[in-house]
Amino acid sequence: MCGKTNKKGQIPVEPMAQSDFLIAGLGNPGTKYKSTRHNAGFMALDHFAASAACGLPRSVKFEGRYLRQRLYGQQVLLVKPETYMNRSGQCIGAMIRFFKIPLSNVLILHDDLDLPFGKVKVVARGGAGGHNGIRSIIQQCGSDDFARVKIGIDRPPKAINGHGITVERYVLAQFSREEASSLDRVFATTDQAVELFLTSGIDTCMNRINGK
Repeated sequence: MCGKTNKKGQIPVEPMAQSDFLIAGLGNPGTKYKSTRHNAGFMALDHFAASAACGLPRSVKFEGRYLRQRLYGQQVLLVKPETYMNRSGQCIGAMIRFFKIPLSNVLILHDDLDLPFGKVKVVARGGAGGHNGIRSIIQQCGSDDFARVKIGIDRPPKAINGHGITVERYVLAQFSREEASSLDRVFATTDQAVELFLTSGIDTCMNRINGK
């Protein structure tokens, strides 16, 4: 459950010290989906947490797991929604309201079909681009004014003689052995993107990461 609501169905904001930033990875919960392409956001967040030696999100709130930690001089929430992908916004929207985090200080890590595998791109805002998790966050927040780190997973190979894998099956499949061998390199870049976002802001983050 996402917590008690008032008569208007809104989640009340309880008094609490403000957290400066929220970094969330998107994915589907459960071992069935572990290491699948659609869970690239979860994997990137876990990789960042390991590189920052701060532990994994374990506290439970609003249908998600989170860790509240001071990193690079900022108070930071690391969040992994435990809803399925298309309801990611329920957890993230509630976290943003509860911890009073401005959307300009929100960064979402997620997979992207329109980028080649291994390409990492940072954007400051924008539409969902067909990504159900991002669409859910926009709906819950009432705005698309939050930053994202897009992790390229490429599109499935084109069908030959009418036979091919659907997009749904492709994103819910595990990375190929060749792709998996490159993920540490990919997530080293997403680690850098998160650090730059926290220390230098979105413009510097975009310039450094997108210029690679």
